[in-house]
Amino acid sequence: MKKYLGVKLIEAEPISKEEMYKIGDSENGVIPKTPGYKVVYPDGYVSWSPKEVFEKAYMEVSPNPNLKSDVSISQKMVDNSIVDYDVFTKKDKITIVVATLRNGFTIVESSACVDPANYSEEMGKEICIEKIKDKVWNHLGFLLQCGVGGIK
Repeated sequence: MKKYLGVKLIEAEPISKEEMYKIGDSENGVIPKTPGYKVVYPDGYVSWSPKEVFEKAYMEVSPNPNLKSDVSISQKMVDNSIVDYDVFTKKDKITIVVATLRNGFTIVESSACVDPANYSEEMGKEICIEKIKDKVWNHLGFLLQCGVGGIK
């Protein structure tokens, strides 16, 4: 069987055990026993997803009633996507920052000055982090566009 990657914008909410029973496949005796989410897909299909599975697959987006899609990327989403930074100095004037995202993806940026006497690793780090955050905005925007418009 082939493998496929998909992205979609859904509605979801945490659901109580009582509500899980209603969504569970009671005809076959399947009743969810772990915390989870009620998921509503764009076509109206409703399902239940275990909390761990759901939170691995979906990221909450920020509401934005000024947009046709009603959602947008927020600074919080960008900041929460980055879990770790590694900072290195090379050649006494180059700062290299490796950012690790929640999903394990890495983004590398660098900054440099002409004269090592003017070098500040802290300033280089700040410059690199801003560049990295710009890239994360771009990546999340692409992801959101796929969720809203599909992969065409």
